[in-house]
Amino acid sequence: MAWGVTEAEWGRRYRCDDAAKPGGLRMARGVDVEAPPERVWPWLCQLRVAPYSYDWVDNWGRRSPRTLTPALTDLRLGQDFMTIFRLEDFVASEQLTLSMKPGGPQRVFGAGWVTYAVTPADVGTSRLVAMLAFERRRSPLGRASNALLPWGDLLMMRHQLHTFARLAERTPTPAVG
Repeated sequence: MAWGVTEAEWGRRYRCDDAAKPGGLRMARGVDVEAPPERVWPWLCQLRVAPYSYDWVDNWGRRSPRTLTPALTDLRLGQDFMTIFRLEDFVASEQLTLSMKPGGPQRVFGAGWVTYAVTPADVGTSRLVAMLAFERRRSPLGRASNALLPWGDLLMMRHQLHTFARLAERTPTPAVG
């Protein structure tokens, strides 16, 4: 299921695609951002501490921070993101790939990966794309999850990406040199 992505973005191979088994669920979400990638990237790193979606649902009612914490851009593989994910791969200022943590998160959602990619668009703007890959689940509960996950994720991630766009657009461009 795709929302807000171009055919080229949908057709591109992302790191999450390499992790998932063939035949799984693939979902894509994308937004335009009126800010260059260097203003979007730090907000993606903020996923280490909060989900930036509907906080009353997925952050126990706590508001996701609206100011940047610069130290969060210091990424290392294995770090926790949004409580239920861990960092699997990243290219600084370009993309990060998260995997669903084993245990409870995988019991609820299944094995899954998400790649957030930020790319330059026109001068001073960028595209923010999230590509998700989840393994299909075969149990009765798993089949229900397969059917509901794309719709629930669309609601949550659409809000998340728009939140990141708004926050990046109001963030001053970092000084260089």
